[in-house]
Amino acid sequence: MPGAIYAEGLVKTFGDVRALDGVDLDVPEGTVLGLLGPNGAGKTTAVRVLTTLLRPDSGRAVVAGVDVLKHPNEVRRAIGLSGQFAAVDEYLTGRENLQMVGQLYQMKARAAKARAGELLERFNLSDAADRTAKTYSGGMRRRLDLAAALVVSPPVMFMDEPTTGLDPRNRQQLWGIIQELVAGGTTLLLTTQYLEEADHLAHDICVVDHGKVIARGTSDQLKARTGGERVEVVVHERDRIPDAREVLAGFGKGETTVEEHTRKLTVPVAGGAKLLAEVIRELDGRDIEIDDIGLRRPTLDDVFISLTGHAAERAAEENGEGPPGPGAMARKPARKEAAK
Repeated sequence: MPGAIYAEGLVKTFGDVRALDGVDLDVPEGTVLGLLGPNGAGKTTAVRVLTTLLRPDSGRAVVAGVDVLKHPNEVRRAIGLSGQFAAVDEYLTGRENLQMVGQLYQMKARAAKARAGELLERFNLSDAADRTAKTYSGGMRRRLDLAAALVVSPPVMFMDEPTTGLDPRNRQQLWGIIQELVAGGTTLLLTTQYLEEADHLAHDICVVDHGKVIARGTSDQLKARTGGERVEVVVHERDRIPDAREVLAGFGKGETTVEEHTRKLTVPVAGGAKLLAEVIRELDGRDIEIDDIGLRRPTLDDVFISLTGHAAERAAEENGEGPPGPGAMARKPARKEAAK
């Protein structure tokens, strides 16, 4: 039986760009799927299709048990969406924004007001509740947008890079809110460029590239697929990076990656602490001074690099998917349908 979010063979093109190329997804009820991929991989396009904002060229999608193509209005009543860009009315106060959303969903005025107050408190916006949204900082607008997506506690949520622009404290707070939602039975599809976010929140992770799902599994399964441990070395002098790279190449079981700005080199190895001691001796023998050295397990960043060929990017746009963001397009149509 398909999960709360199900897609089969989704294809979507924008001119010569094949944004989705046969994407399959299946998200069980009450779980979080993290959708990862480089910019232009098709993450936002997939979200737009699943939330009825785009019609695929081919394929099938079911959300909350409703066919997305046949009954889009019913799907909109069952979902919440927070896009990449905050979609709030700048000329309304924070409180008025949330009350408006509640009333568009046909909540009674008193209930909408109470829910607005609850969410403003939950997202640390109570002190700014009666200021117009145009006076809010970018992070405050982002939190208000996320609060708006939760006004009616939908059974299925889509969050497209929800913590972009949030400081660490507010990001941690949002993680807690997401965990509470999921514990209460909400199903969530989350796209993110913060790999630690997917590691922390997602039950399953899909990696997409060039419009295709190239890997899927739990965080531990994907890390195991990458295999082995990593030796990390920080050299003291930048001009010794090539020499250190040569040393590590003699011990490594894969390509050595270099972060020039931090003078850090990383290479996959096999051999544990004994091998680490040998690396230290070799570096010392070559008079390569180091500031730090260690052995660690693979991270999701290692998985991402091994699958896509480069580290995750922190940009918000994808091919054919730039501004206006999905939040700006999604919020008002979805709510108007809900109000009918």
